[in-house]
Amino acid sequence: MTRFVLKRLGGAVLVLLALSVIVYALFYLAPGDPARLACGERCNPAQIAQVRERLGLNDSVAVQYLHFLQGLLAGRDYSGGAGRVLHCDAPCLGFSYRSDQDVTALILDRLPATLSLALGALVIWLVIGVGTGLLSAVRRGGFLERALTVVTLAATGTPVFILGLLLLMAVCAYLRWLPFPTYVPFGEDPEQWAWNLLLPWFTLGFYESAKYARVTRSATLETLAEDHIRTFRAYGVGERAIVTRHAVRGAVAPVIALSAVDFGTMIGGAVLTESLFGIPGLGKTFIDGVRVVDLPVVVGVVLAIGAAVVAAGAVADVLYAVADRRVALA
Repeated sequence: MTRFVLKRLGGAVLVLLALSVIVYALFYLAPGDPARLACGERCNPAQIAQVRERLGLNDSVAVQYLHFLQGLLAGRDYSGGAGRVLHCDAPCLGFSYRSDQDVTALILDRLPATLSLALGALVIWLVIGVGTGLLSAVRRGGFLERALTVVTLAATGTPVFILGLLLLMAVCAYLRWLPFPTYVPFGEDPEQWAWNLLLPWFTLGFYESAKYARVTRSATLETLAEDHIRTFRAYGVGERAIVTRHAVRGAVAPVIALSAVDFGTMIGGAVLTESLFGIPGLGKTFIDGVRVVDLPVVVGVVLAIGAAVVAAGAVADVLYAVADRRVALA
């Protein structure tokens, strides 16, 4: 098991390194002058040249990337203009070209909002998805199974932003059951934090639950068709006990693997939901950084999202290996 975990960690480091190289390459292929954007529209060429020198943009792309890696591992100093020196402790992701804000601090400031959204959605899609999948498997061929299939297909075919808009109009504008969401940090008011995230949670959770319903239904039916289940039935074990004690175990492994990966992806994949409900998370920060060609912000957010996805994938592999020892030996 230790060797299995170390192999996954080594692979994660290589993936993140490759990801940073790709982001740097794509950024320098994109149009736009970061020095001009950081200086502003009214800057003259001499001022733009000063900004370019201060930001280190006169160095080659390779040198800038090596400086970036140095900051991640050991920290580095930046020129703040007028003789000032700004020190950035490791892991240093640099300073924003537009706001001069520490990118690491910016990501840590926006991360709680994204984690709040992802965790709540995770709970909802597991409850709805796994519950629906089990009911569909147990009631196979009946009216309930057909109705649940229609609901899951509708959830799969509806884009998340359309679903969010429909919920906003129905719940907030027409029925007025909830106010229009405004993100409130958990530390300020836990009750308002939950109420304002309820609609975003349900939007993402319902959208993702269709996938889990299909996976759970398929895994449960496969388990119910195995020989040991027929043996239990022959010995008179009740159907409820068979489903709750044995069939559910067969559905746990794929659900664990899928939910871990989806949770990591949700850290950066909820851009539309964050924008729609005004949640100041990593997805919105990434879009803002791309719009103004703010390289440190873009690279920092991409690496944070990539780290979340890779970590979630590694956790999924480990949990799957715990559930099935054959995986660890592969």
